Amino acid sequence: MALQEIIDRLTEKHESPSISISFNTYVTNPDREKNAITLKNLIKEAENRIVEEFGKRDAAEVLEKLANLPDTVADHQLSKSLHIFISKDTEELVSSPWEVENESVSIDDSFALRPLIKAMNRTKDYMILTVAQGGAHLYEASNDTISKEIVNDDFPFDANPLEVSGSDANKIENRLKEYFNQIDKAAVAVHNENKLDVVVIATEPNYAMLMEVADVPKMYVAHQTKNYDQSEADKMAKDAYESIENLQKEERAAAIGELKQAVSSGQVLTDLQDIYQAAIDGRGELLITLQDFEQPVKMTSDRTFDLADDAKEAGVVDDIVSTIAWNVISKGGRSYFTAQEELEDLGKIVLKVRY
Repeated sequence: MALQEIIDRLTEKHESPSISISFNTYVTNPDREKNAITLKNLIKEAENRIVEEFGKRDAAEVLEKLANLPDTVADHQLSKSLHIFISKDTEELVSSPWEVENESVSIDDSFALRPLIKAMNRTKDYMILTVAQGGAHLYEASNDTISKEIVNDDFPFDANPLEVSGSDANKIENRLKEYFNQIDKAAVAVHNENKLDVVVIATEPNYAMLMEVADVPKMYVAHQTKNYDQSEADKMAKDAYESIENLQKEERAAAIGELKQAVSSGQVLTDLQDIYQAAIDGRGELLITLQDFEQPVKMTSDRTFDLADDAKEAGVVDDIVSTIAWNVISKGGRSYFTAQEELEDLGKIVLKVRY
């Protein structure tokens, strides 16, 4: 299930207590043995806080789920971090390919989704189109990993079946264009279904010809000229992802530039309470937050809060930034977490509003 769908579902849950546990995980020995130790300590912290705030009797069901977590996690496929969401009616485990800065336990009346929002912003699903003398292949990829090769009525393409030999240069070029046009139309058909961008791996002449016949050129977001054989799919994905990462960095830099330009028009908010109110009202167009900025608060009304020092204190929302980010995203805005220094001139959290 897509991360967006998981976040959508968890956002709708409002139960007290809602327990969120996030920690880094290891998939190989001997480091893998650390997972059980870390989880045990986090479960103990969660149990102590639950008992102190709610009592054993009222929280019996969630305490039982916490007690069973080691067995549940043992059967779960791990990556670089694990995020656990537990309430009376919910038990969800989500692995992420990204490490977390802070291993944590959050207890509130809703789940702490900040790690998933950050992972969603940093996870890129896309396609890789390879065009070479021997034919064309299309792959789905997520970050630096190939998910699958697209195999359908069109892909993979064999070598160009059209006659391209002879001395008639125009005829040769037209036959090549026809072949590349077939590849493009087949790639567009897949793109129309999955809406994924495409990184092209081809020689400069082949890429130029593909762009010349492309029906949707903007879907081809990057180009590499390296050669790979079928046994080098993992290396190909890692190299393709470097292009994607560069695009993501450019996108974040452009978003910061957009914020700075909006300052003069009075569309930018930097006060945390103003940002929260605009976000829940659906006015948030673009939110950018420094990577490690978190802020616990104690709500004084549906729209106001006081800053808190201790996220573990009873009645405290562990991190209002998570709530703000999801309100922006769920209401059609954009949200980025960044370590780029350009943001520091504006503040740790900045929101461009629609009106």
